[in-house]
Amino acid sequence: MSLDPRRARLWQAMDLGPLWVERNAHAAADAATGIAPAPGAVRSESFDELGTRPAEGAARDAAPHRALPIALPAGLRVQLPAAGDARAVAIARMDWSELQKSVAACVACPLCKTRTQTVFGVGHRGARWMIVGEAPGAEEDARGEPFVGQAGRLLDNMLASIGLSRQGETDSSVYIANVLKCRPPGNRNPEPAEAAACEPYLRRQIALIRPALIVVMGRVAAQSLLATDATIASLRGRVHTIVVDELAIPVVVTYHPAYLLRNLADKAKSWTDLCFAREVYARAALAG
Repeated sequence: MSLDPRRARLWQAMDLGPLWVERNAHAAADAATGIAPAPGAVRSESFDELGTRPAEGAARDAAPHRALPIALPAGLRVQLPAAGDARAVAIARMDWSELQKSVAACVACPLCKTRTQTVFGVGHRGARWMIVGEAPGAEEDARGEPFVGQAGRLLDNMLASIGLSRQGETDSSVYIANVLKCRPPGNRNPEPAEAAACEPYLRRQIALIRPALIVVMGRVAAQSLLATDATIASLRGRVHTIVVDELAIPVVVTYHPAYLLRNLADKAKSWTDLCFAREVYARAALAG
């Protein structure tokens, strides 16, 4: 289930549509739903494959969220496993500095032999939004930072379209991490044992940050964090929940920016997901 297209159209009528979504994707959505654009609605322009937009659009795209009166569809509720073995117990007790050092020195799986460096995460440690991807790629492995290169620039534009940034330490700053802290050779999908070895690290990051919302990007990350083999299509448009240290955190699933670079038409779906995530966050903030 996805966000009602009429409500998505409302965002466009409010002049909040992002410029990284392509014009033809909106046209395809109109044809599929049979809904005509609202009078005066602003169409998003397609600038390049990275979704680069002119500076004058930034203030419009960063406009504050207005909560919509809709019922949010329920999804999976997952209790992340409690620390079991001695290593997991030790990680669950670490502070931020200790956790970073432990990740940098980790030899818990064979990926330690092929990495250039670990990729811990980046952003505001007190962020209300947390972004979770699957694993570092070649450029992330070289630079030690998640979501860089073309996919990283697209992610930055996606975040800016809803008023968020990986920079700074404000209410609009996010924290970005991956399920895996080391790059799988050849950018292959992570093995279950590799994800299991990194799981205590991600769980501890979530516990220390205590975000109000987690946005999971990509099938591999969604299946790993939510402990499911469901397709990303079936996971989108629903509010999932993970429980970490007795804290229930809503989770929204969307496509990975690297996937969107290869499948430009699905950028419109990802914008719908971001609108939905913003509504989930607004309701979580009101409840909190």
